[in-house]
Order: sequence, then C-alpha cells, then structure tokens
Amino acid sequence: MKRFQGKVAFVTGAASGIGLATMARLGREGAQVYAVDINAEQLAREAASLAGEGLAIRNLALDVTDEAACRAAIAACVAELGKLDVLCNIAGMALTKNFADVSAADWDRVMTVNTRSVFVLCQAAMPHLLETGGNIVNISSAAGLQGLPYNSAYCASKGAVLLLSKSLAAEFAGRGVRVNAVCPGAVDTPLVKDIQIPEGADMSLYGRMFPLTPYFAQAEEIAGAVAYLASDEARFITGSALVIDGGQTAI
Repeated sequence: MKRFQGKVAFVTGAASGIGLATMARLGREGAQVYAVDINAEQLAREAASLAGEGLAIRNLALDVTDEAACRAAIAACVAELGKLDVLCNIAGMALTKNFADVSAADWDRVMTVNTRSVFVLCQAAMPHLLETGGNIVNISSAAGLQGLPYNSAYCASKGAVLLLSKSLAAEFAGRGVRVNAVCPGAVDTPLVKDIQIPEGADMSLYGRMFPLTPYFAQAEEIAGAVAYLASDEARFITGSALVIDGGQTAI
C-alpha cells in the first residue's frame, strides 16, 4: 500500500520501539518522514538503514523536553519538506516506583516527556496541519485508561495525553484536522523491557498489568494502527482511543 504517497509525516521517538516501527511503516507506504529522537546515534543508524531501502527519511536529534527545540524542529520539517500532513507523538518514558518514592522531580520529568511535549508539538504543528487538512496520532496507553499500581506518574501523564487528544479533536473537527490516540498495553519494546519492579511491591497487584493473551504486542502491530488512523481510510475517525492491549482493560 502507498497510502502516504506525497505526504509528510513527523515522528518522535523514532530511534526504537513503536517510533521506529512507525517511521518504517509510514516510509514504506510512501511518506516523507521527518524522524526525531534524543538518541541521535541510534536514530541516524536506523534512518540510514531505511534510506538504504529507498525510503525518504530525514532525521534530527531532538530532546522533546526542550520547547524551543520542538517548535524549531516542526518549522525545520516544513521548511525542508514543504508541508506537514501527519504528526505522530510517540516519544515517552516509563516510571515504576512506590508512590512514596516518587519525587516532585520524577513527576515533573514524566509529565514533561510524556505530556508537555505532546502539547508543545501539537501546538507547533497545528497551523501547518490546518493548511493540509492533516491529522495527529498520539500514543497514550492502556495505563491512561486504567490505574496501574506503582505507575502514578505514568498513568497521570498518559491519561492527560488521551484527554488532550479528545479536546483537540473536538476543537478542530470542524476545521478539517483529526486527532486520535492509540492506547497500547504491553508491547515488546525496550521501554517495557527496562521496567524495574519496585522494592517491596505486592506481586499480586501485577496481574492487571499484563494482557489476557500469553504474549505481548509487537511494535509493528502498534505502528499498523498508527498508520491506519493517520491515513485517509480513517477520515471519519477523530477523538478516538484505539486500545491495543490483549484484553488488559477488558477486566
């Protein structure tokens, strides 16, 4: 399929996991992808590999906690590629701690990476998306729909992303810009693999953190959902929360 032929997509968190899979998926479907990540070396390697397949990938090192840099990156994308059709906010971080051990600095870091960056990039991108009738796909989480133990900051940040997405969808539906969220559960990515169980955790509470199925989702499966929501096939979908969690939130 070439659903994104002639389209320009901006993808954050593109060096690994869901961001990398989305960069590859959109590129293979014909998009010019402007990919960003804080891990400049890994991003450059992955982008070069995809460019070797003939995909149109540009990459830029970006710390999404830097507001000025985020706004400049959107401006650079439009200046270099001429427009912006799709914004995919995928960069994020996890924090698993006993609530008593979550510092104000921890809280601020999670909210800045996971939530404020989404706000800043959506705001910077919106004038360009209004010009193209484009759309936004934000990565929320099943943890934005359902409380998980030892994840207070993460749940709060992802719940905020979901409601930010719905608010923007309502505000801009009549102006031709769609905004949707994807809510993955457990996905086989470095972010999930690096999660550490906090000291003294009640293991009986962990049952709700895993899917009913005996396996985790693959990043490519989530990227497929992102691509669908970003494509013209989903032209009547806005303000949605597409849950991909193996049944985690079904119980």
